[in-house]
Amino acid sequence: MAWLHTWSGLWISWLLFAIFLTGTLAVFDDPIGHWMTPEHALEEASRAHDPALPKVTDRAHRLELALDFMAKQHPKADMWEIWPVQRPGHGLSAYWFQPSGGYGSADLDPLTGAIVKQARAATQRDTIGGHHFVDFHYALHAGRIGVWIVGITSMIMLVALVSGVITHKRIFKDFFTFRPAKGQRSWLDAHNAVAVLTLPFQCMIAYTGLAFFSDDYVPAPVVVQYGMDNAKKAFLADWNDAGKPVKTGQPLAIPALESFALRAEQAIGQDIRAVVLDNPNDASMRVCMYGWNEDAELLTRLSANTGRACYALATGEQVAVRLPGESDTGGAGLTRSVMSNLHMVGFGGTPMRWLYFVCGLAGTAMMGTGAILFLVKRRQKAGAEFGACTQRVYRVIECLNVAAIAGLAIACVGFLWANRLIPIGLEQRAGWEVRAFFGVWLLMLVHACLRAEKRAWIEQLCLLAVLCLLLPVLNVLSTGDNLAAQVARGDWESAGVELASMAFGLLAAWGAWKVHKRKAVSKSAAKESAAPSSSLQVTTQGQS
Repeated sequence: MAWLHTWSGLWISWLLFAIFLTGTLAVFDDPIGHWMTPEHALEEASRAHDPALPKVTDRAHRLELALDFMAKQHPKADMWEIWPVQRPGHGLSAYWFQPSGGYGSADLDPLTGAIVKQARAATQRDTIGGHHFVDFHYALHAGRIGVWIVGITSMIMLVALVSGVITHKRIFKDFFTFRPAKGQRSWLDAHNAVAVLTLPFQCMIAYTGLAFFSDDYVPAPVVVQYGMDNAKKAFLADWNDAGKPVKTGQPLAIPALESFALRAEQAIGQDIRAVVLDNPNDASMRVCMYGWNEDAELLTRLSANTGRACYALATGEQVAVRLPGESDTGGAGLTRSVMSNLHMVGFGGTPMRWLYFVCGLAGTAMMGTGAILFLVKRRQKAGAEFGACTQRVYRVIECLNVAAIAGLAIACVGFLWANRLIPIGLEQRAGWEVRAFFGVWLLMLVHACLRAEKRAWIEQLCLLAVLCLLLPVLNVLSTGDNLAAQVARGDWESAGVELASMAFGLLAAWGAWKVHKRKAVSKSAAKESAAPSSSLQVTTQGQS
């Protein structure tokens, strides 16, 4: 079990560190995205105190405006989706299925129904925002192949967790033991402490991540149920569009939808967030009204499913109803919803997000300390696992440790720097931000290979500290906004990103100082140990 834990853990530790760090940052992907769109954030702040905001028309009129827009612009679409109210209370949006696949969308004026022109390219930066960390966390920006790589890594992680528990006989005693400045013993104590502290969290995250993509990882049940041809498509249709009617080809005018919205609110006990119309202008038309989860509701239940009520418009009959927190597809569907919500912290509000963030950092530290512990142990008692190539393999592991831990952290903050430094009007700007992330990470790998291990650690940790500490300064120089102004206007999302960056910068500076100090102490100790032997040699020669 010790062998299994060591070697299964080592080969995935670098990738797992990256998955955990980006997943931890993804907990606050919305605040990060908010900081990365400063023009939008400043516009929101200015509009919040603007008394000239147009009054929002009643919901019935907004629904009529959206239906009229869809009937004129997209009459042949199989699905129309309308968001008649967008928090904090103004806005109107319409969505539809494109003939080529995917969603189309338009923001409409809630007073006139006209399309609201977006001059985003000229005035606002195009960015993937904090969702970059979400995408990397579960797919490595590699699509389906990335999903499989992350899944295999998560499975090996479960093996490493179970074998680690079996290996550590004194697991609970070790949790309360930390001996600083003891070399290998200190790294082992740190590894054990963060592992035991968050063991239930790590097991839950790994398992729910696998369950989230269970239909990809274990496709046999889907194929058995739906056959080989278009199995995935048919499965998702049943999963996401349970009870969707089949077109009859007979025309039917769309009635006013406000009365159905009122009925739905009474049935599900929630305000209506979205209105989905299937097969518009056909006798088989069905309208589904979706509720809006309030923050208080998600403090008391693990399923994030909103309420949903569906009506056949030809008869006015209610054909389906789902109460908040329940599922359209039975116990299996509810289990899947709860698993997803557990993984993506869709419950518990801000306190639970901070708990996930802290546990995620502890899990990240577990991966990092494990990778470092491997080399610390091998320096004290070198093995010959790879024969004559052992030392070269150890050197590769040294480089990967530096690049995977310090280098990835630099790439993450470098992604934020790229958001401010890349010109706003550049084509495919969001893609260039992601390329900057991978480019910086690759440079850190090259640097780690070219420098001695301790020197590489010191230099990369120092660079990380500088980039993190100067991020608020970069924001002032590039946008004119500053931390004090953010706090004054109550923009805690932007302020939180910069404060967290400064905290990580101080932590990186402390780490660089500790590595430098350890190096200096090692040199002085070596000199002291060499001095007596030299004196003894001189004395012996004199006596002889």
